This record gives sequence, structure tokens and C-alpha cells, in this order.
Amino acid sequence: MQRYEGAPVDEIRRAPREGLSNLVDLAIEQQVQFVLIAGDLYDGDWKNFQTGMYFVQQATRLRAADIPLIFIAGNHDAANKMTRSLPLPDNVTLLSHKKPQTVHLETLDVAIHGQSFATECVLEDLSQAYPAAERGCLNIGLLHTSAEGREGHDRYSPCSLDGLKLKGYDYWALGHIHKREVLCQDPFVAFSGNIQGRHIRESGPKGCYVVTVHDDRRLEPVFHPLDVMRWETAQVDVSSVQHSDDVLSCVSGHLSRLVLGSESKPLAVRVELVGATKLHRELQAYQDHWIHQVRGLALDIGQGKLWIEKVKLHTSLPVRGGTTPMIDEAALGELTELFAQLRTQPQQLDALGFDFQPVINKLPPELKSLVGAATKPGTLNFTQAADQDDPQADDWLAGVLSQAESLLTHRLQHGTTDSPP
Repeated sequence: MQRYEGAPVDEIRRAPREGLSNLVDLAIEQQVQFVLIAGDLYDGDWKNFQTGMYFVQQATRLRAADIPLIFIAGNHDAANKMTRSLPLPDNVTLLSHKKPQTVHLETLDVAIHGQSFATECVLEDLSQAYPAAERGCLNIGLLHTSAEGREGHDRYSPCSLDGLKLKGYDYWALGHIHKREVLCQDPFVAFSGNIQGRHIRESGPKGCYVVTVHDDRRLEPVFHPLDVMRWETAQVDVSSVQHSDDVLSCVSGHLSRLVLGSESKPLAVRVELVGATKLHRELQAYQDHWIHQVRGLALDIGQGKLWIEKVKLHTSLPVRGGTTPMIDEAALGELTELFAQLRTQPQQLDALGFDFQPVINKLPPELKSLVGAATKPGTLNFTQAADQDDPQADDWLAGVLSQAESLLTHRLQHGTTDSPP
């Protein structure tokens, strides 16, 4: 993000640590009996030991408030070699990776069951070996899992909701999926998500659940945001806009609503202009102009707390009434299927043998390094780009494929031979 002038790079780098500090502040303020973390405390290997020491410092604050912290290692934690040698305060319990372990909080009649990842790739359902619920206790399961599968996440320790219910636990605290999601209300089974969004694909409020257990054993989970800055997408439909001057008015309305709902947190927003509009060619022809206009608008609306991450133009020309498509639906279906395959298997682009050199030549230097060098003149090595698992590379490739699909489909349907703007 350093290539975007004015981007709050330092604030974004500090945000996950500040989110953890906010979690500890909340736990102390609410006088909770214990804190649970369902894995992936760390995001891969540390650059230095200070990352681990920051966690120890925050855990020590919990110890001073007499609050235990129980957690399991997820796939990212298992990949971290330094985690194993990190000295933890005596109020912190890391559950075993060898087999399911149960921690008893005797004064509360609480039994917490869980198992850490032994390696960064655990493919079996760990929950199957968890013990049955203990009678007379509030039973909580800590599990790092993809559940029945979630888009954008590796299928680690998959499990079924029915399988979790069979254990008879009162609450399942799930980790691995970064998006907050409630799978079941009774018993309460949920992903709390991560405590701080790291990029545009982790948008919206991020935080934790504070769970109150009433005398009748009824659980009341309440979500509390902990993030210090927020990622959002403003999808602006300009299909009804008749004049280019009104485009910014539409964008302004969306950005203003996001600012009002941000709880005064700094925002990083991706603006997407969508819809079939007669302004399509003008928008495409003057992309830089519109990007600068939107960023200037954000400065005015956000008063220094609103940053435009990217501006994406996903508009199209309106379909002319009475126009007979020049290609039948079956052929269009094949085309759609082809592009769907290319999105999931980008290495197929190499086999197609297209001349991508003009595309490579237009890339800024930082993206050239992301998508990989040409394997031979005119051929872009998309396999290398896909293997790097970099959001910028994925973003760039997805954008290229979407533009190509839209342009090709439009020309085939309407017979236009106009050159792109």
C-alpha cells in the first residue's frame, strides 16, 4: 500500500496489535472470568521476537486482573517456529496438539475442551475425538476448523454442525474463518472472526463475542467491535445516472453513509462503479480523472479519516432494445464456463498461448514482480502468480479476467467492433 500516496501504512501495520490491546481492555472492563482464542493468534512466522513479546505483555495485563486465557494453536501458529519457545505467563494455557485436552475452571463449573494443530495442515476432523460433555459443567469447545468449507479458506479440520451438536456442549468457539458467522443458536456455534481486518477482503466491523451465562444456563453472546480501522466496499450503481457530473454525487452519498456508520474509526474504502450506463465509455476513457476525483471527494468527506484503497470501474453499455444477439445462449454459456475455470485455475492461461506481452509492458514495476517474469517471449507465467497467494496479484488477475469477459461478451452479443477506450 506504500505506492498509494497518503495511505495510512503505519496505522494499518499497528492495527492488529491495537486490536489485541482493545480486547484486553474490554475483558478487564467487563470483568470477564476467562478469555478464549480459537487459533491463529499469529499470522505466520514473525519477523522478530517482539511480536510474541507483545502478546505476552497483553496476557500479563490479564493476569494482573486475575483473568485466565485459554487458546489453541491454528494452522498459522503451527507454522511459527518461534511460538514453541515463547515463555507464557502462568495465566495462559495453550491446549495440547497431541490429543484433545480439557481445562477445568473449578470455581465456575466450566469445562473447556480443545486441541491445537500439530502442523500447519490438519485435514482430519479433530472434533470427533473431543470428549463428551461433562455433567454439571458448562461445556465449551474450542476448535480451529473450516467447518463444512468456506470460500477463501483452506479446508482444515473440516467438521459438520450435526457432529458438533452430538458432543452436547453448550458453546462452540470456532476459529480459522476470518468472517464473523453464527452457525447455530442452540447450542451457540460461531466464528467470531478476526479482531482486525487486514485488507479489503476482510471488511466490516471486527471484534469478539462477550458471552454472559445466566442462572438458567441461558447464553447471551454479544458482539463487541475491537478494530481500530475498518475496510469497506462502496458499490455505487450508476445505471440511472444521466450526466457525468452526477456520478460524484452518487459516490458522495455512499461514502458519507460509510463514515456515519464507522464509529469514528478510520476507513479504507474500495469504490466500485457498477451498472449498465451510457456513460460507460466516458468513465473508461478517463479512468485516471475519475480516480483522482473520488480520492479528492474522500478527503473532503472524511476529514483525514477516509482513504480510498482503490477505484474499480465495472460498468457496461446498456443493451439496445430490439437488438438481436449475434451469438446463441449455449455459446455464451460455454464462454462463461471458460472464464469461471480460468478464475479457479489460472495456470490454464499458459496453455492457451495468448500473447500477453503488451499487458506485461503496461504493468507498474511492483505488479510485474507479483505476476512473475515471462517464461518465454509473449507468455506470462500465471502459474507462478497464482502460487504466490498475494492479494494484489489475485486482484490484478481477477480484474483482467473480468474486463476480458465483459468486453468479449458485449461484442459477441451486440456485434460492435469498437476499440476499447
